[in-house]
Amino acid sequence: MIKLVALIPLFPLLGFIINGFFGKKISKSLSGWIASLAVLASFVVSLLIFMELEHSEVKSHIVPLFSWINSDTLKIPFEFLVDPLSSWFLLIITGIGFLIHIYSMGYMHDDEGFARFFTYLNLFVFFMLLLVLGNNYLIMFVGWEGVGLCSYLLIGFWFKNTAYNNAAKKAFIMNRIGDLGFLMGIILIFVTFGSISYDQVFTIASTGNEGTVTAIALLLFIGAMGKSAQLPLYTWLPDAMAGPTPVSALIHAATMVTAGIYMIVRSNVFYSMSEQASHVVAIVGVATALFAATIGLFQNDIKKVLAYSTVSQLGLMFLGLGVGAYSSSVFHVTTHAFFKALLFLGAGSVIHAMGGEQDMRKMGGLWKHLPITGKVMAIGTLAISGFPLLSGFFSKDEILAHTYEHSPTLWFFGQVASILTAFYMFRLLFLTFFGKFRGTHEQEHHLHESPSTMTIPLIVLAILSMFGGVLGLPEFWGTTNWFHHHLDPIIAHKNPSILNHTKEWTLMFIATAAALATIFFAYMVYIKNNILPEAKDEKLTGIKKLIYNKYYVDEIYEAVIRKPLDLLSEGFYKFLDLQVVDGIVNGVGSAVTGVSSLVRKVQTGHIGFYIFGMVLGIIAILFFTFIK
Repeated sequence: MIKLVALIPLFPLLGFIINGFFGKKISKSLSGWIASLAVLASFVVSLLIFMELEHSEVKSHIVPLFSWINSDTLKIPFEFLVDPLSSWFLLIITGIGFLIHIYSMGYMHDDEGFARFFTYLNLFVFFMLLLVLGNNYLIMFVGWEGVGLCSYLLIGFWFKNTAYNNAAKKAFIMNRIGDLGFLMGIILIFVTFGSISYDQVFTIASTGNEGTVTAIALLLFIGAMGKSAQLPLYTWLPDAMAGPTPVSALIHAATMVTAGIYMIVRSNVFYSMSEQASHVVAIVGVATALFAATIGLFQNDIKKVLAYSTVSQLGLMFLGLGVGAYSSSVFHVTTHAFFKALLFLGAGSVIHAMGGEQDMRKMGGLWKHLPITGKVMAIGTLAISGFPLLSGFFSKDEILAHTYEHSPTLWFFGQVASILTAFYMFRLLFLTFFGKFRGTHEQEHHLHESPSTMTIPLIVLAILSMFGGVLGLPEFWGTTNWFHHHLDPIIAHKNPSILNHTKEWTLMFIATAAALATIFFAYMVYIKNNILPEAKDEKLTGIKKLIYNKYYVDEIYEAVIRKPLDLLSEGFYKFLDLQVVDGIVNGVGSAVTGVSSLVRKVQTGHIGFYIFGMVLGIIAILFFTFIK
């Protein structure tokens, strides 16, 4: 079955081709089902391969497809790698991707670009599968750039809106900044080791000197910072909310933003060899987690809250990577895919019922109108907040426990970020589903639960959010940590040893107590005392205004980077383009015109003049002949 791995990306590619060429000629439902079944077929094959790999003694299989680049010094075969890491990501991408496709059939049913939307979705999944399956950095880079292109197409899906187009361009350009670092890292890997294939590079990685390995690790991390929205390249992700809600779920939960995590785990050999690079990853991760969590405190757009939550959770994952807890970070990627897809799709259900409204200040009391959506959103909120025994509780606790062993200071800031997460997520839940309805009478009249194509994926994701933690139950609970055991073959240096049971229980108690206390505090603020956000943004003052405006980072980038570059480019245009380049081109044209206007005057049409010219030519030839 492993030899059939090429079918996994092939199915979404076929869905893309069919909908791309014939989508407008077939019915909407057929178009949606073609795209959805293509991803389902990939999931089925991925599941069969995963099960075969689990029962196989050999945990790494290279499947060659064809010779791709073959020169004297550079030989790159097009081949796929099936191992515990890639097989697990295949399940996440295709499994969550399929649920999002089904949900989209209900959410996008009335959109005129229905077939185009599913065309982009299938292409997105294809490139993401290519990214995780490739057996060398170049195939990964092709998938990496492909998901960047698809994110641009999907974020700007409603291209008639200029603001949405600007958000798409922002995502595309900011990702290119990180991609340059990634590309330079790939070049340095080839220059240092003479290959970019994983098996060859990782085998001889120990021969590289520490400085070079650190440079490679940092360049790769720059790529991860762009794709996975870490400081300072994070501002594109909240703006990506311009796309349809299923796009937000796809980008934020299971695919694009997790690419950076996958790349670093795949390259864990370099980070295990470089303490400096790992330390940078940990610092940037915890800073991002805390920074984004504070911004989420006062956002009123339901999707923006979830967007900054994603940035914060990604920071927590990078914190885990930086302290060497690679398996724990992938575990959190998994549980995060469950509850973040649930939360985004749940938010989409709310927006669908509210007629497109996203401001939580205009919601409230939706629990009785959207009972299924309310319940599953509550489960997702509890999971992301680290409520005991739900999926987020286990994965987040693992990362924080490993962090404490590495640095109590980093653990403290990570714990603060987790506390803030619990507060702003319950703020979202209480403002949206509890209290009195604060929207218009027309909105209240049209409130209704979403169709089954939207609620069934929500229920499935809610179940996964509740019980997904069993994949990585701590060993001191009398079980073997299956998830760590599964990923052990691809980790160069195994996860750091966990704390003794007493400290582990103590940290777990602190995290649980902090989460419960935060939830109670949010309840007192927004339910008991019914304190609502300011109705108008202009009334905000002080620190609340600073945080609400996201610390004015976008404005700083605008003033410090974009405007100076615009002025510089305008100067180059006026001087180099108009004066130098155009001057040279126009000057050559003028010279040719001037010379030709003089030469054309000898074309008189008189035979006598031409004979006279011939005689002069013969005399000149004879003269030069005799001189020689």
